[in-house]
Amino acid sequence: MHMDLFHTKMKKKKSNSKEANEPELSQPNIHSLALVDASCFLGNNVTIRQFSSIMDDCSIGEGSLLGQNVYIPNGVTIGRNCQIQNNVSFYTGVICHDNVYIGPSVVFTNIFYAHLHSNVNQKRGSEKTVIERGVTIGANATIICGVTIGQFAFVSAGSLITTDVKAYALITGNPAKQIGWMSEHGCKMNFLNKTRTAVCPKSGIVYKLEQNLVRKIEQH
Repeated sequence: MHMDLFHTKMKKKKSNSKEANEPELSQPNIHSLALVDASCFLGNNVTIRQFSSIMDDCSIGEGSLLGQNVYIPNGVTIGRNCQIQNNVSFYTGVICHDNVYIGPSVVFTNIFYAHLHSNVNQKRGSEKTVIERGVTIGANATIICGVTIGQFAFVSAGSLITTDVKAYALITGNPAKQIGWMSEHGCKMNFLNKTRTAVCPKSGIVYKLEQNLVRKIEQH
């Protein structure tokens, strides 16, 4: 992941002079009731709604939107053009790539074994959780720490994710199980034909299922 894409620090220009062809950049739109630490990095056109808290040393990519009452602690990375809906709490170790949608009240955990009087958390606490490009996570889903959700996977509302999720997988249930495959444009795909291929009805992109993994077929 290209971390430098996210590290556009929020600051005012020292000079009002511009080159003739310099593009107009929009500063982050931060609600007056949001708390944003001065040391975090915000890309252009980031929107942060009321009652959200953005802690130090985190990165939020260009064009991303954070709804109200979103908590982003230190060390979290949010990619470009992500939509984080209301009442979502992240924890240190979560990495969201570009174009991720996270529905209202999604829960990320930061401790694998939760017990008040146990030291086992010292071994498995705050594991890295990776949300790859284009993932959709429905409202009220719970993501146990230490998993990777593959690109363009679709996690339905209320699901409990305890293991890694394959790219393009459609996941549902508690605990979550895979019930199908989704295209990059959010269409369910059927691979029951002999060629094990499927065409997305929205985009016309062709996908192929091989060894229980989906890949996009390059078209010329």
